[in-house]
Amino acid sequence: MRIPLFNKLLLFSSGHKPPRNWLLLCLVSVCMLIALFGSSSYGGLDYSVNSNAEPRVYTKYRRLKEQVESDYTELKSSKNGVKGIKLCGKELEHYVPCYNVSANLLFGFKDGEEFDRHCEVSMMDELYCLVRPPRDYKTPLSWPVGRDVIWNGNVKISKDQFLSSGSMTKRLMLLEENQISFNSDDGLIFDGVKDHSRQVAEMIGLGSDAEFWQAGVRTVLDIGCGFGSFGAHLLSLKVMALCMAAYELTGSQVQLSLERGLPAIIGNFITRKLPFPALSYDMIHCAQCGVLWDKKDGMFLIEANRILKPGGYFVLHGTSLSTNKGSMPSPIEEFTRKICWTLMAQQEETFIWQKTTDAQCYSSSTQGAIPLCKDEHEDIQSYYQPLASCLVGTASKRWFPIQNRSSDYRISPADLEIHGIQQHEFYEDFESSRSALRNYWSLLTPLIFSDHPKRPGDEDPSPPYNMIRNVMDMNARYGGMNSAFLEAGKAAWVMNVVPVEARNTLPLILDQGFAGVLHDWREPFPTYPRTYDMLHANGLLSHLISEECSITNLLLEMDRILRPEGWVVLLDKLGPIEDTRMLATQIRWEARVVDLENDSDQRLLVCQKPFVRK
Repeated sequence: MRIPLFNKLLLFSSGHKPPRNWLLLCLVSVCMLIALFGSSSYGGLDYSVNSNAEPRVYTKYRRLKEQVESDYTELKSSKNGVKGIKLCGKELEHYVPCYNVSANLLFGFKDGEEFDRHCEVSMMDELYCLVRPPRDYKTPLSWPVGRDVIWNGNVKISKDQFLSSGSMTKRLMLLEENQISFNSDDGLIFDGVKDHSRQVAEMIGLGSDAEFWQAGVRTVLDIGCGFGSFGAHLLSLKVMALCMAAYELTGSQVQLSLERGLPAIIGNFITRKLPFPALSYDMIHCAQCGVLWDKKDGMFLIEANRILKPGGYFVLHGTSLSTNKGSMPSPIEEFTRKICWTLMAQQEETFIWQKTTDAQCYSSSTQGAIPLCKDEHEDIQSYYQPLASCLVGTASKRWFPIQNRSSDYRISPADLEIHGIQQHEFYEDFESSRSALRNYWSLLTPLIFSDHPKRPGDEDPSPPYNMIRNVMDMNARYGGMNSAFLEAGKAAWVMNVVPVEARNTLPLILDQGFAGVLHDWREPFPTYPRTYDMLHANGLLSHLISEECSITNLLLEMDRILRPEGWVVLLDKLGPIEDTRMLATQIRWEARVVDLENDSDQRLLVCQKPFVRK
């Protein structure tokens, strides 16, 4: 007679001593049940998260318990919409939104407009994944070594592309086994960068290029900058040079410049204004930059005039500009006369004009048919608006010749009054930034994360190991963080970003000699992936939430432009910080919330992007 197992267990519990074979049977049954649950129940949890996963059997209780907790957390997260975001495909390692030429053509853009920035097209099929680094990506070398040596696996240029790029590029770069070395004393300019810089200085009446600063040249827009060598030289002279070049599929000037730790941004002269206000730069430099300045009825020159300060210089170098006799082609000569530029000097293939310091020149009836814009205020938010055929800036309170600056020029109370900014606001921004930077630097080490991951194949180096060279202040206010970096002597430069919905303080930032740009954070930033070492924002989250913007999309974009092992520092109110911390876990950031000591309702969110390949 067969006795049910349950009844047998009752017999054993009532005092009957079970035989040894029954004990063995019970033990085997318990093991089978554990194995069964391990292969079905826990495997079922895993399948609900990842349909391609293999069922797993755990023989160790500790491993089984850990996996149960992990699967429960992952399942709970996925039900609450907090599941981790997947990685993009390999083909998107160097993905730059808003510059899809084929999509722009299909959308109907032509006559050069297909090469312009069109976020409205790319965002129709918006990616919802994390852009991964290339297989051979390595952490950049620290400054200043990283200025002249970069890893070729970090940029989109192959050996074949390098070999077919022409002798000028080969003279600039030396491609070795896994590195690209740059000769900072040479470049895409005839006798080298230093010779060219010295020649420009002499042509505008200076003894040497070391006098640029004293002569009022503090900010330079370098159009079609090659690979940044001219800008690197100017930075050594304490002149802020921003490289601006068009988007390129391979061998990008902007990507290589940023990889070297040099200021750069994607931009071009095609159909739209640049994201800078009027009177932004002391010098515009174009050495074989590819812009056809005499096309579109001179609208490119009108745009250059818009962002050039009174008394500023426009430098052109290139064989395409000169005739056989070395004279200036008549169309460009005519356009420059209409916008009140004076040809200061010409030497071989280099031409330099100076913008007038007399605002009345533009109202003179003898200057031709280029009118003044009816509404001067239309330039305040010049964020990728269509190119204009009228002139602006002449009635601005900022119409101030660059030559009138003193050699120890600093922002004065009178300057702040011109910008409509209260003194206490400006100095409070700097003081808070100075204090914050001291605190940030003590946090930017792996010690804040007890479970900090190791680099692939490397041991954790002792902190502080991270290289912070390219910094972005995503809500720059008055440029206080940039000033704090300078005062602290950090080997870093700051891209100051002013959101288009916020108060336009970019003119003040540029007048301080800093790099800056207007940007709408509902759109991707015009740069290549992995080009910034640190992203900072004070109050940006609250601002975007009030504008009903997607914080998830913002973090995805931040992850795209942040290098592996890069840092994110966000200061905001408790609610937005906590919500962002939860979102940060989706994109695999290590995140910690830091309480402030002044009992405020604000919190600091410090994140580090891990080195993830798959």
